[in-house]
Amino acid sequence: MIKRKAEVEVILKKYGQEHLLNNFDKLDDIHKERLLEEIENIDFELIRSLYESTNKKQKKEVDKIEPMEYLDKFKLNEKYKYYENIGKKAIKEGKLAAVTMAGGQGTRLGHDGPKGTFDIGLDSHKSLFELLCDSLKEEGKKYDVTIPWFIMTSRENNADTIKFFEKHKYFGYQKDKNLFFFVQGELPMIDTEGKILLNEEGLIKQAADGHGGIYESLVKSKMTEKMKSMGIEWVFIGGVDNCLVKMVDPVLMGIAIDKKVTVACKSVVKANPHEKVGVFCKKNGRPNVIEYSEITDEMAEATDDNGELLYGESHILCNLFSVEAVERMGANPLPYHVAFKKATYMNQNGEIVVPDSPNAYKFEAFLFDAFGVVDEMAILRVKREEEFAPVKNADSAGVDCPKTARDLYNKFYHLK
Repeated sequence: MIKRKAEVEVILKKYGQEHLLNNFDKLDDIHKERLLEEIENIDFELIRSLYESTNKKQKKEVDKIEPMEYLDKFKLNEKYKYYENIGKKAIKEGKLAAVTMAGGQGTRLGHDGPKGTFDIGLDSHKSLFELLCDSLKEEGKKYDVTIPWFIMTSRENNADTIKFFEKHKYFGYQKDKNLFFFVQGELPMIDTEGKILLNEEGLIKQAADGHGGIYESLVKSKMTEKMKSMGIEWVFIGGVDNCLVKMVDPVLMGIAIDKKVTVACKSVVKANPHEKVGVFCKKNGRPNVIEYSEITDEMAEATDDNGELLYGESHILCNLFSVEAVERMGANPLPYHVAFKKATYMNQNGEIVVPDSPNAYKFEAFLFDAFGVVDEMAILRVKREEEFAPVKNADSAGVDCPKTARDLYNKFYHLK
Protein backbone atom coordinates (compact mmCIF):
# COMPACT_ATOMS: atom_id res chain seq x y z
CA MET A 1 0.00 0.00 0.00
CA ILE A 2 2.95 2.35 0.66
CA LYS A 3 4.08 2.19 -2.99
CA ARG A 4 0.50 2.65 -4.21
CA LYS A 5 -0.01 5.66 -1.95
CA ALA A 6 3.23 7.22 -3.23
CA GLU A 7 2.04 6.83 -6.84
CA VAL A 8 -1.31 8.42 -5.97
CA GLU A 9 0.48 11.34 -4.25
CA VAL A 10 2.32 12.10 -7.51
CA ILE A 11 -0.99 12.27 -9.40
CA LEU A 12 -2.60 14.48 -6.74
CA LYS A 13 0.34 16.89 -6.71
CA LYS A 14 0.11 17.28 -10.48
CA TYR A 15 -3.53 18.38 -10.20
CA GLY A 16 -3.36 20.33 -6.91
CA GLN A 17 -5.56 17.83 -5.06
CA GLU A 18 -3.09 16.74 -2.33
CA HIS A 19 -5.68 17.46 0.39
CA LEU A 20 -7.49 14.22 -0.48
CA LEU A 21 -4.92 12.28 1.56
CA ASN A 22 -4.78 14.67 4.55
CA ASN A 23 -6.87 12.34 6.71
CA PHE A 24 -5.54 9.11 5.19
CA ASP A 25 -3.81 7.89 8.34
CA LYS A 26 -7.05 8.16 10.34
CA LEU A 27 -8.81 5.66 8.05
CA ASP A 28 -8.92 1.90 8.63
CA ASP A 29 -7.23 -0.34 6.06
CA ILE A 30 -10.44 -1.06 4.13
CA HIS A 31 -11.23 2.65 3.73
CA LYS A 32 -7.61 3.40 2.84
CA GLU A 33 -7.81 0.90 -0.02
CA ARG A 34 -11.15 2.31 -1.16
CA LEU A 35 -9.90 5.89 -1.14
CA LEU A 36 -6.80 5.02 -3.17
CA GLU A 37 -8.93 3.10 -5.66
CA GLU A 38 -11.40 5.98 -5.98
CA ILE A 39 -8.58 8.47 -6.60
CA GLU A 40 -7.02 6.18 -9.21
CA ASN A 41 -10.34 6.09 -11.06
CA ILE A 42 -10.81 9.87 -11.20
CA ASP A 43 -10.41 11.51 -14.60
CA PHE A 44 -8.57 14.59 -13.31
CA GLU A 45 -8.36 16.21 -16.74
CA LEU A 46 -12.15 16.01 -17.00
CA ILE A 47 -12.59 17.42 -13.49
CA ARG A 48 -10.24 20.29 -14.30
CA SER A 49 -12.09 21.13 -17.51
CA LEU A 50 -15.46 20.92 -15.73
CA TYR A 51 -14.24 23.32 -13.04
CA GLU A 52 -12.92 25.72 -15.67
CA SER A 53 -16.34 25.64 -17.32
CA THR A 54 -17.93 26.97 -14.11
CA ASN A 55 -15.81 30.12 -14.37
CA LYS A 56 -16.28 30.72 -18.06
CA LYS A 57 -19.09 32.80 -19.39
CA GLN A 58 -20.59 30.50 -21.93
CA LYS A 59 -20.56 32.04 -25.36
CA LYS A 60 -24.22 32.17 -26.23
CA GLU A 61 -24.69 30.98 -29.76
CA VAL A 62 -27.88 31.82 -31.55
CA ASP A 63 -29.59 28.52 -32.22
CA LYS A 64 -32.24 28.05 -34.86
CA ILE A 65 -35.26 26.62 -33.00
CA GLU A 66 -38.14 25.15 -34.98
CA PRO A 67 -41.24 23.11 -34.08
CA MET A 68 -41.00 19.35 -34.38
CA GLU A 69 -43.57 17.12 -36.01
CA TYR A 70 -45.38 14.56 -33.90
CA LEU A 71 -48.07 11.91 -34.21
CA ASP A 72 -51.09 11.87 -31.91
CA LYS A 73 -51.71 8.28 -30.80
CA PHE A 74 -55.45 8.81 -30.78
CA LYS A 75 -55.67 10.48 -34.18
CA LEU A 76 -53.84 7.82 -36.17
CA ASN A 77 -57.11 6.34 -37.47
CA GLU A 78 -56.44 3.36 -39.77
CA LYS A 79 -52.69 3.75 -39.21
CA TYR A 80 -53.13 2.81 -35.53
CA LYS A 81 -53.68 -0.89 -36.28
CA TYR A 82 -50.97 -0.84 -38.94
CA TYR A 83 -48.32 0.41 -36.49
CA GLU A 84 -49.67 -1.75 -33.67
CA ASN A 85 -49.34 -4.95 -35.72
CA ILE A 86 -45.74 -4.16 -36.64
CA GLY A 87 -44.91 -3.54 -32.98
CA LYS A 88 -46.77 -6.65 -31.77
CA LYS A 89 -44.78 -8.86 -34.13
CA ALA A 90 -41.45 -7.49 -32.86
CA ILE A 91 -42.49 -7.86 -29.21
CA LYS A 92 -43.64 -11.47 -29.76
CA GLU A 93 -40.23 -12.17 -31.30
CA GLY A 94 -38.55 -11.06 -28.06
CA LYS A 95 -36.94 -7.95 -29.51
CA LEU A 96 -37.94 -5.55 -26.69
CA ALA A 97 -36.42 -4.97 -23.24
CA ALA A 98 -37.22 -2.39 -20.58
CA VAL A 99 -34.75 -0.24 -18.66
CA THR A 100 -35.80 1.52 -15.47
CA MET A 101 -33.66 4.35 -14.10
CA ALA A 102 -33.83 3.86 -10.34
CA GLY A 103 -30.69 5.43 -8.91
CA GLY A 104 -32.46 7.93 -6.64
CA GLN A 105 -33.36 7.87 -2.97
CA GLY A 106 -36.81 8.74 -1.66
CA THR A 107 -35.52 11.60 0.50
CA ARG A 108 -37.83 14.26 -0.95
CA LEU A 109 -40.77 11.95 -0.22
CA GLY A 110 -39.71 11.46 3.40
CA HIS A 111 -38.82 7.86 2.53
CA ASP A 112 -35.67 6.22 3.87
CA GLY A 113 -34.57 3.97 1.04
CA PRO A 114 -34.41 3.66 -2.75
CA LYS A 115 -37.20 5.59 -4.45
CA GLY A 116 -38.42 2.45 -6.21
CA THR A 117 -39.25 0.87 -2.83
CA PHE A 118 -41.65 3.70 -1.99
CA ASP A 119 -45.32 2.86 -1.29
CA ILE A 120 -47.47 5.61 -2.87
CA GLY A 121 -50.43 4.75 -0.62
CA LEU A 122 -52.55 2.42 -2.74
CA ASP A 123 -54.80 -0.06 -0.95
CA SER A 124 -52.47 -2.80 -2.20
CA HIS A 125 -49.46 -1.01 -0.63
CA LYS A 126 -47.39 -2.00 -3.62
CA SER A 127 -44.08 -0.23 -4.14
CA LEU A 128 -43.22 1.65 -7.31
CA PHE A 129 -41.01 -1.28 -8.33
CA GLU A 130 -43.89 -3.73 -7.96
CA LEU A 131 -46.31 -1.51 -9.88
CA LEU A 132 -43.87 -1.32 -12.79
CA CYS A 133 -43.23 -5.05 -12.59
CA ASP A 134 -46.98 -5.81 -12.62
CA SER A 135 -47.32 -3.79 -15.81
CA LEU A 136 -44.39 -5.59 -17.48
CA LYS A 137 -45.69 -9.04 -16.54
CA GLU A 138 -49.20 -8.21 -17.71
CA GLU A 139 -47.89 -7.07 -21.09
CA GLY A 140 -45.63 -10.11 -21.34
CA LYS A 141 -48.64 -12.39 -20.95
CA LYS A 142 -50.33 -10.74 -23.94
CA TYR A 143 -47.42 -11.65 -26.19
CA ASP A 144 -46.41 -14.93 -24.52
CA VAL A 145 -42.94 -13.56 -23.68
CA THR A 146 -41.09 -12.34 -20.62
CA ILE A 147 -39.93 -8.76 -21.19
CA PRO A 148 -36.32 -8.61 -19.90
CA TRP A 149 -35.96 -5.91 -17.25
CA PHE A 150 -32.76 -3.93 -16.67
CA ILE A 151 -32.64 -1.72 -13.59
CA MET A 152 -30.10 1.07 -13.17
CA THR A 153 -29.26 1.66 -9.52
CA SER A 154 -26.67 3.96 -7.94
CA ARG A 155 -23.70 3.12 -5.77
CA GLU A 156 -25.73 4.57 -2.88
CA ASN A 157 -28.78 2.35 -3.31
CA ASN A 158 -27.61 -0.71 -5.25
CA ALA A 159 -27.29 -3.06 -2.26
CA ASP A 160 -30.62 -1.94 -0.75
CA THR A 161 -32.39 -2.31 -4.10
CA ILE A 162 -31.15 -5.84 -4.67
CA LYS A 163 -31.99 -6.77 -1.07
CA PHE A 164 -35.53 -5.45 -1.60
CA PHE A 165 -35.96 -7.57 -4.72
CA GLU A 166 -34.55 -10.64 -2.94
CA LYS A 167 -37.03 -10.13 -0.11
CA HIS A 168 -39.90 -10.08 -2.62
CA LYS A 169 -38.56 -13.05 -4.62
CA TYR A 170 -37.81 -10.68 -7.51
CA PHE A 171 -41.57 -10.29 -8.10
CA GLY A 172 -41.54 -13.44 -10.23
CA TYR A 173 -38.54 -12.45 -12.36
CA GLN A 174 -35.25 -14.39 -12.37
CA LYS A 175 -32.08 -12.50 -11.51
CA ASP A 176 -29.40 -12.68 -14.20
CA LYS A 177 -31.78 -14.47 -16.56
CA ASN A 178 -34.42 -11.83 -17.30
CA LEU A 179 -33.72 -9.31 -14.51
CA PHE A 180 -30.44 -7.41 -14.45
CA PHE A 181 -29.03 -4.70 -12.20
CA PHE A 182 -26.29 -2.25 -13.17
CA VAL A 183 -24.89 0.84 -11.47
CA GLN A 184 -25.09 4.44 -12.65
CA GLY A 185 -21.90 6.41 -13.18
CA GLU A 186 -20.75 9.12 -10.75
CA LEU A 187 -18.54 12.19 -10.77
CA PRO A 188 -16.73 13.84 -7.85
CA MET A 189 -18.21 17.04 -6.42
CA ILE A 190 -15.88 20.02 -6.21
CA ASP A 191 -15.85 23.25 -4.20
CA THR A 192 -15.65 26.78 -5.57
CA GLU A 193 -11.84 26.54 -5.69
CA GLY A 194 -11.91 23.40 -7.82
CA LYS A 195 -10.94 21.12 -4.93
CA ILE A 196 -12.55 17.66 -4.88
CA LEU A 197 -14.59 17.09 -1.73
CA LEU A 198 -14.44 14.20 0.70
CA ASN A 199 -17.61 12.72 2.18
CA GLU A 200 -18.34 12.06 5.83
CA GLU A 201 -16.39 8.78 5.71
CA GLY A 202 -13.29 10.45 4.31
CA LEU A 203 -13.88 9.00 0.84
CA ILE A 204 -14.49 10.90 -2.41
CA LYS A 205 -17.76 12.85 -2.38
CA GLN A 206 -19.51 11.61 -5.51
CA ALA A 207 -22.80 12.49 -7.18
CA ALA A 208 -24.73 10.58 -9.85
CA ASP A 209 -23.94 11.81 -13.36
CA GLY A 210 -27.59 12.46 -14.32
CA HIS A 211 -30.00 10.47 -16.47
CA GLY A 212 -27.78 11.24 -19.46
CA GLY A 213 -25.27 8.78 -18.00
CA ILE A 214 -27.64 5.92 -18.88
CA TYR A 215 -26.03 5.26 -22.27
CA GLU A 216 -22.45 5.07 -21.01
CA SER A 217 -23.54 2.99 -18.00
CA LEU A 218 -25.34 0.47 -20.23
CA VAL A 219 -22.27 0.12 -22.42
CA LYS A 220 -19.64 0.01 -19.65
CA SER A 221 -21.62 -2.54 -17.64
CA LYS A 222 -21.85 -4.68 -20.81
CA MET A 223 -25.63 -4.64 -20.61
CA THR A 224 -25.89 -3.77 -24.30
CA GLU A 225 -23.80 -6.84 -25.08
CA LYS A 226 -26.15 -8.88 -22.92
CA MET A 227 -29.14 -7.47 -24.79
CA LYS A 228 -27.70 -8.35 -28.18
CA SER A 229 -26.87 -11.89 -27.05
CA MET A 230 -30.55 -12.26 -26.07
CA GLY A 231 -31.76 -11.08 -29.48
CA ILE A 232 -33.01 -7.75 -28.13
CA GLU A 233 -33.07 -4.94 -30.70
CA TRP A 234 -35.13 -2.29 -28.90
CA VAL A 235 -35.05 -0.93 -25.37
CA PHE A 236 -37.57 1.31 -23.64
CA ILE A 237 -35.94 3.63 -21.08
CA GLY A 238 -38.05 5.29 -18.39
CA GLY A 239 -37.91 6.47 -14.79
CA VAL A 240 -38.93 4.54 -11.70
CA ASP A 241 -41.13 7.36 -10.40
CA ASN A 242 -43.85 7.25 -13.08
CA CYS A 243 -46.35 4.67 -11.83
CA LEU A 244 -48.34 4.77 -15.09
CA VAL A 245 -45.37 4.37 -17.43
CA LYS A 246 -46.22 2.13 -20.38
CA MET A 247 -42.95 0.40 -21.18
CA VAL A 248 -44.46 -2.02 -23.69
CA ASP A 249 -46.23 -0.07 -26.42
CA PRO A 250 -46.60 -1.80 -29.80
CA VAL A 251 -47.79 1.41 -31.46
CA LEU A 252 -44.65 3.34 -30.47
CA MET A 253 -42.49 0.39 -31.51
CA GLY A 254 -44.32 -0.02 -34.80
CA ILE A 255 -43.83 3.65 -35.64
CA ALA A 256 -40.08 3.42 -34.94
CA ILE A 257 -39.71 0.31 -37.10
CA ASP A 258 -41.90 1.59 -39.93
CA LYS A 259 -40.27 5.00 -40.09
CA LYS A 260 -36.78 3.48 -39.76
CA VAL A 261 -35.78 5.76 -36.88
CA THR A 262 -33.54 4.66 -34.01
CA VAL A 263 -35.26 6.79 -31.36
CA ALA A 264 -38.99 7.20 -30.66
CA CYS A 265 -40.26 9.24 -27.73
CA LYS A 266 -43.58 9.83 -26.02
CA SER A 267 -44.88 13.28 -25.20
CA VAL A 268 -47.85 14.81 -23.45
CA VAL A 269 -49.22 18.17 -24.48
CA LYS A 270 -48.29 21.01 -22.12
CA ALA A 271 -50.95 21.78 -19.50
CA ASN A 272 -50.61 25.44 -20.49
CA PRO A 273 -48.22 27.45 -22.69
CA HIS A 274 -46.00 28.35 -19.73
CA GLU A 275 -45.82 24.98 -17.95
CA LYS A 276 -42.23 24.56 -16.75
CA VAL A 277 -41.27 21.51 -18.78
CA GLY A 278 -38.77 20.70 -21.51
CA VAL A 279 -40.32 20.48 -24.96
CA PHE A 280 -39.36 18.71 -28.17
CA CYS A 281 -38.10 20.85 -31.03
CA LYS A 282 -35.59 20.98 -33.83
CA LYS A 283 -32.42 22.80 -32.83
CA ASN A 284 -30.23 23.74 -35.79
CA GLY A 285 -32.07 21.15 -37.84
CA ARG A 286 -31.68 18.25 -35.42
CA PRO A 287 -34.03 16.70 -32.83
CA ASN A 288 -33.69 18.20 -29.38
CA VAL A 289 -35.42 19.09 -26.13
CA ILE A 290 -35.23 22.65 -24.88
CA GLU A 291 -36.03 23.89 -21.42
CA TYR A 292 -38.94 26.28 -20.89
CA SER A 293 -36.43 29.01 -20.03
CA GLU A 294 -34.90 28.80 -23.50
CA ILE A 295 -37.95 29.89 -25.48
CA THR A 296 -39.59 33.29 -25.53
CA ASP A 297 -43.14 33.92 -24.35
CA GLU A 298 -44.09 34.50 -27.97
CA MET A 299 -42.78 31.06 -28.98
CA ALA A 300 -44.40 29.39 -25.97
CA GLU A 301 -47.79 30.82 -26.89
CA ALA A 302 -47.52 30.31 -30.67
CA THR A 303 -50.11 27.99 -32.23
CA ASP A 304 -50.61 26.28 -35.58
CA ASP A 305 -53.66 26.49 -37.87
CA ASN A 306 -55.51 24.00 -35.64
CA GLY A 307 -54.89 26.02 -32.50
CA GLU A 308 -52.30 23.51 -31.20
CA LEU A 309 -49.17 24.84 -29.47
CA LEU A 310 -46.19 24.82 -31.82
CA TYR A 311 -43.94 24.02 -28.86
CA GLY A 312 -46.34 21.95 -26.81
CA GLU A 313 -44.87 18.44 -26.72
CA SER A 314 -43.42 17.81 -23.25
CA HIS A 315 -40.58 15.34 -22.80
CA ILE A 316 -41.74 12.86 -20.11
CA LEU A 317 -38.72 10.53 -19.99
CA CYS A 318 -40.46 7.77 -21.95
CA ASN A 319 -38.12 6.86 -24.78
CA LEU A 320 -37.57 3.89 -27.09
CA PHE A 321 -34.11 3.32 -28.56
CA SER A 322 -32.56 0.75 -30.83
CA VAL A 323 -29.75 -1.03 -28.97
CA GLU A 324 -27.41 0.15 -31.72
CA ALA A 325 -28.35 3.79 -30.96
CA VAL A 326 -27.68 3.26 -27.24
CA GLU A 327 -24.23 1.88 -28.03
CA ARG A 328 -23.47 4.83 -30.30
CA MET A 329 -24.65 7.33 -27.71
CA GLY A 330 -22.70 5.57 -24.96
CA ALA A 331 -19.41 5.59 -26.87
CA ASN A 332 -18.61 9.14 -25.75
CA PRO A 333 -19.69 11.11 -22.68
CA LEU A 334 -22.38 13.73 -23.21
CA PRO A 335 -21.75 17.38 -22.31
CA TYR A 336 -22.16 18.02 -18.59
CA HIS A 337 -24.44 20.61 -17.02
CA VAL A 338 -23.40 22.22 -13.76
CA ALA A 339 -25.54 22.59 -10.64
CA PHE A 340 -24.54 24.51 -7.50
CA LYS A 341 -25.63 22.50 -4.44
CA LYS A 342 -25.33 22.23 -0.68
CA ALA A 343 -22.96 19.38 0.13
CA THR A 344 -21.89 18.11 3.54
CA TYR A 345 -18.21 17.24 3.48
CA MET A 346 -15.11 16.46 5.56
CA ASN A 347 -12.61 19.30 5.69
CA GLN A 348 -8.81 19.06 5.76
CA ASN A 349 -8.84 18.74 9.56
CA GLY A 350 -11.18 15.76 9.47
CA GLU A 351 -14.17 17.83 10.66
CA ILE A 352 -17.64 17.36 9.14
CA VAL A 353 -18.96 20.60 7.66
CA VAL A 354 -22.70 21.05 7.10
CA PRO A 355 -23.17 24.17 4.95
CA ASP A 356 -26.26 26.40 5.16
CA SER A 357 -25.94 27.58 1.57
CA PRO A 358 -24.72 26.06 -1.73
CA ASN A 359 -21.01 25.32 -1.63
CA ALA A 360 -20.26 22.68 -4.27
CA TYR A 361 -20.58 21.94 -7.96
CA LYS A 362 -22.31 18.82 -9.18
CA PHE A 363 -22.08 17.75 -12.82
CA GLU A 364 -24.72 15.81 -14.69
CA ALA A 365 -25.65 14.89 -18.24
CA PHE A 366 -29.17 14.98 -19.64
CA LEU A 367 -30.54 12.01 -21.58
CA PHE A 368 -32.01 14.20 -24.32
CA ASP A 369 -28.64 15.82 -25.10
CA ALA A 370 -27.92 12.66 -27.10
CA PHE A 371 -30.90 13.26 -29.40
CA GLY A 372 -28.82 15.61 -31.54
CA VAL A 373 -26.68 12.72 -32.83
CA VAL A 374 -29.63 11.22 -34.71
CA ASP A 375 -30.90 12.69 -37.95
CA GLU A 376 -34.52 11.92 -37.25
CA MET A 377 -36.74 10.60 -34.49
CA ALA A 378 -40.44 9.99 -33.95
CA ILE A 379 -42.62 11.69 -31.34
CA LEU A 380 -45.88 10.09 -30.22
CA ARG A 381 -48.30 12.21 -28.22
CA VAL A 382 -50.13 10.19 -25.55
CA LYS A 383 -52.68 11.12 -22.90
CA ARG A 384 -51.25 12.48 -19.67
CA GLU A 385 -53.94 10.79 -17.56
CA GLU A 386 -53.09 7.39 -19.08
CA GLU A 387 -49.30 7.38 -19.04
CA PHE A 388 -47.84 10.09 -16.82
CA ALA A 389 -48.24 10.00 -13.05
CA PRO A 390 -44.84 10.98 -11.62
CA VAL A 391 -43.97 10.88 -7.92
CA LYS A 392 -41.37 13.58 -7.41
CA ASN A 393 -42.51 15.69 -4.45
CA ALA A 394 -44.04 15.23 -1.01
CA ASP A 395 -47.83 15.62 -0.78
CA SER A 396 -47.38 19.11 0.63
CA ALA A 397 -46.26 20.28 -2.83
CA GLY A 398 -49.65 19.40 -4.31
CA VAL A 399 -48.22 18.43 -7.73
CA ASP A 400 -46.41 15.32 -8.98
CA CYS A 401 -46.77 13.84 -5.51
CA PRO A 402 -48.02 10.51 -4.06
CA LYS A 403 -51.61 11.79 -3.86
CA THR A 404 -51.80 12.99 -7.48
CA ALA A 405 -50.11 9.80 -8.72
CA ARG A 406 -52.40 7.64 -6.59
CA ASP A 407 -55.50 9.40 -7.90
CA LEU A 408 -54.38 8.98 -11.52
CA TYR A 409 -53.48 5.32 -10.95
CA ASN A 410 -56.80 4.50 -9.28
CA LYS A 411 -58.76 6.31 -11.98
CA PHE A 412 -56.90 4.61 -14.83
CA TYR A 413 -57.34 1.12 -13.37
CA HIS A 414 -60.90 1.88 -12.13
CA LEU A 415 -59.93 0.99 -8.58
CA LYS A 416 -62.05 3.68 -6.94
